[in-house]
Amino acid sequence: MKDLPNPWLMLTSPFTKPEAKKMTITKKNVFHKIIQEKISRLMPSGDQKNSSQAINQAPAVHTNSNKQSPISLSWARHQDEVREAQRLRYKVFAEEMGATLKPSSEGLDIDIFDDFCEHLIIRDTETLKVIGTYRVLPPHQAKQMGCFYSDSEFDLTRLRHLRHKMVEVGRSCVHRDYRSGGVIMALWSGLGQYMKKHDYEIMLGCASVQMGDGGHYAASLAKMLSSSHLTDIEYRVFPRLALPIEELNHSLDVDPPALIKGYLRLGAKICGNPAWDPDFNTADFLTMLRMEDIHPRYAKHFLG
Repeated sequence: MKDLPNPWLMLTSPFTKPEAKKMTITKKNVFHKIIQEKISRLMPSGDQKNSSQAINQAPAVHTNSNKQSPISLSWARHQDEVREAQRLRYKVFAEEMGATLKPSSEGLDIDIFDDFCEHLIIRDTETLKVIGTYRVLPPHQAKQMGCFYSDSEFDLTRLRHLRHKMVEVGRSCVHRDYRSGGVIMALWSGLGQYMKKHDYEIMLGCASVQMGDGGHYAASLAKMLSSSHLTDIEYRVFPRLALPIEELNHSLDVDPPALIKGYLRLGAKICGNPAWDPDFNTADFLTMLRMEDIHPRYAKHFLG
């Protein structure tokens, strides 16, 4: 099977074109900072391996749960609790999954969106450690920020009219010792209650798929999902750095990973082909869940 092509060779950034000047100053500066950080990590250098090698060597995510403890769900109330969530994210994304994050002497995963987000956390009530987290960017904070995180990976033009009622979720992770259905459902219940409390209608977020095999599983998954789980065409998005599906083996018989399978069961749809995220070595599928589309079987638990 083919190795994953180096996406740097195919990258054409719309932010380097003259028409990009039409953006507002705030949004333009945010976009430039995010995109330039991603591009800098794609640039080839003499002491780095090429992108396909780095992806092929990405470790598989350990998903077994070997600890059962009572848990509590809450929203971070101050910066110390946010740091606890950022520390867990660093442990999972950088140390376990091998993501390329900003160097941190404190072992924290921090980006420019964190200060604009609400942070949902789950604690082990015995040890009081944060063992699960999601971050939530509500529409008024996204407007203040200038964009959603998803804007850095996808062209969201067709969703522009929905932004005022759309919440973005992301940076979800659970400590490797607690990856049980109960923890995941608790996180989703927290998200559902948040949506209900604030009367938001749409939840948007990137569902990431590891590419330890060079991207063939992700390409096959994209083909499979495109046949039955896409949004209506008016809600399609377009990846800025697309996973080169046609150049990979996209005919494998695959089963969606647990997170995407859970989203689909809730009633979510996929908004188009996946983007390639070089920082996390993942294929990111943008998912959209309308509160009105939640499957009745899960509505009671998800919405309380």
